[in-house]
Amino acid sequence: MKGTLTLSTKEIDRLMLISQIEQEKISVLEASSLMELSQRQIYRILKRVKAEGAKGIIHKLRGIKSNRGYPRELKEEIIKIYKKRYSDYGPTLFSEMLEEYHNISMNRETLRNWLRQRSITTSIRKKRPHRRKRERRSCYGELLQFDGSHHDWFESRGVECCLLNAVDDATGRVYLRFASSENTEDVLLTMWEYVNKYGIPRSIYTDRGSVYYAKEKLTDFGRAMKQLNVELIIAKSPQAKGRVERFNRTLQDRLIKALRREGISNIAEANRYLQEVFINKFNQRFAVNPELPDVHRLAKGYKLEDIFCYKTYRQVRNDYTINLNGGYIQLLKGTAPLPKPKQNVTICKWLNGQMHIYFNEQELSYKSLKDKPGKKGYKSHKVPKDHPWRKMNQRLKEDKRRNYLIAALG
Repeated sequence: MKGTLTLSTKEIDRLMLISQIEQEKISVLEASSLMELSQRQIYRILKRVKAEGAKGIIHKLRGIKSNRGYPRELKEEIIKIYKKRYSDYGPTLFSEMLEEYHNISMNRETLRNWLRQRSITTSIRKKRPHRRKRERRSCYGELLQFDGSHHDWFESRGVECCLLNAVDDATGRVYLRFASSENTEDVLLTMWEYVNKYGIPRSIYTDRGSVYYAKEKLTDFGRAMKQLNVELIIAKSPQAKGRVERFNRTLQDRLIKALRREGISNIAEANRYLQEVFINKFNQRFAVNPELPDVHRLAKGYKLEDIFCYKTYRQVRNDYTINLNGGYIQLLKGTAPLPKPKQNVTICKWLNGQMHIYFNEQELSYKSLKDKPGKKGYKSHKVPKDHPWRKMNQRLKEDKRRNYLIAALG
């Protein structure tokens, strides 16, 4: 029976060695070492080549489905599930969803190959310029990377918002919170929650956003970190804080799909889901080095509501009032001594809206005034119409009008 026999390079090499065994040029032991097969397998191949010729060197499963392969029905079912529910998932996340929601355990590379066979493209990481890797810090709580990720997290089901992301540099553990934007109030509130839950980090790494950095003075965030004795490190490029940037990219894949599965479309429900479910699951999946020592400092002894707040300073006027945002506040006598005129007081606006005024770290009593306070000891006098000052102004106006007419008539 005539036909074409196709052999691979490996099979041609084996056939040559088998031929040399038959010619007694090399021993079975030598051939076993060269082919990296057992002697028993060499004898089997010899027997097949003698019986079938060169065809005997070909593996019997060529062109036949592997004995360890998955059933075709399972493959079709998985492809159908992917197209129907997970069409924008990558192979890794898709394999996790199959195991969690469909009780199907499947290797991610097998899924990747199946999808490519059907010409279904999956996300491919773009090539990025090489940068020198910065080693992780050696302790949990030594450095916290903080960033906000603006994105359409609810996929047009709700308003666009910002995910505030705090990532520990040593372990990769995250703390997440949704906010309307990366504004001072929400950033302070997120850090307050973090400090209450884990403690005070030794240093924090942020970008040069206006919430964190200003050329002329400390921002409220910078002042809060200074009061907590936290080193504030300002990154000069997004790549400098690559760990939190990479986590943002991962969250924009996994968290969006989790919110979609749960049917969540507003910030309040999303924050509840983060606290109750997502953060713990995400940290279990991606956090590393759980045995590292925890060097967070305790927040005991700090009055956090006076730290995570808006703080400004105003000078006291002679009548013991201060001006704030176009309004006036009257300082009142109380248990704490009042400052002298021209001295400064500290005004703290808490995140819950309450306002507190301090002088020498003692709280002062006050009340808001509806109108501008009048000057005491002064009486206003209305100038009469026949006052010489008024007559002088009238004469000046008449002279000016006369000179204009003369100039106009030539």
